[in-house]
This record gives sequence, structure tokens and C-alpha cells, in this order.
Amino acid sequence: MPPHPRSESPAKARRIITLRLTLSDRVALGPGKADLLSLIQDTGSIAAAGRSMGMSYQRAHDLVSALNADFRTPLVETMAGGARGGGAKLSVLGEQVLAAYREVERQAEAATAERLGWLRGMLRG
Repeated sequence: MPPHPRSESPAKARRIITLRLTLSDRVALGPGKADLLSLIQDTGSIAAAGRSMGMSYQRAHDLVSALNADFRTPLVETMAGGARGGGAKLSVLGEQVLAAYREVERQAEAATAERLGWLRGMLRG
């Protein structure tokens, strides 16, 4: 799969449809994990990404560890701390997985736009 452009930041995204993709019996990818990946991409830090989502560093780290274990190669690469302070970034596969998830979201919204418009039109006020 070729590289994809950077995904939209979750803070800027207005979700119409929320998707949880069940990729196998034990692996799912949904908006929370996708947002965490996007924030790691934006901030260069698992801790900062977790804080932005209101979760502890431990929870963010556990989600990253699970994602890294679930895919053929890690989605997030970490650098040890020290003089430069360490950090994290998405691997090439991480960028591709995030972009693919965001594309599925866009396609789902496009495919359902007409019916969603009708449903909104049926709301009071």
C-alpha cells in the first residue's frame, strides 16, 4: 500500500459515523485507537497523546503496546529518553493503517449521506 497523506487531527474531525472495525476475533480498530495514533503523529509523544484524550500514560501505553502486538510490524516506534527527551512516532505501517481507517470513515459517510440527511430531516425542530 503506498504512503498516504497525514490524517486529519481528531480535534478537527466532526464525526457523523463512528466505526469500529473488527479485523479479527481479537483485534478491533475504532475511533479511540485511531485518535490515539493521530495524536501520537501530531505530538510525537504517547504521554501527550494520552493527556489530550484524558487518559493516563499507562492506558495510552497499553493501547500502543496492544496495537504494536496486533499488527505484523509495530505501528508506533518509540525512542528512549535522555538528552533529547525520547518520543514516539508512527511507523510507515502505522501511517498507512491510520490513513486506511480514515478513508473507511470517509467512504462510510459518503455512502450514507443521503439517508443520514433524510433521518436528520425527520428530527423535531
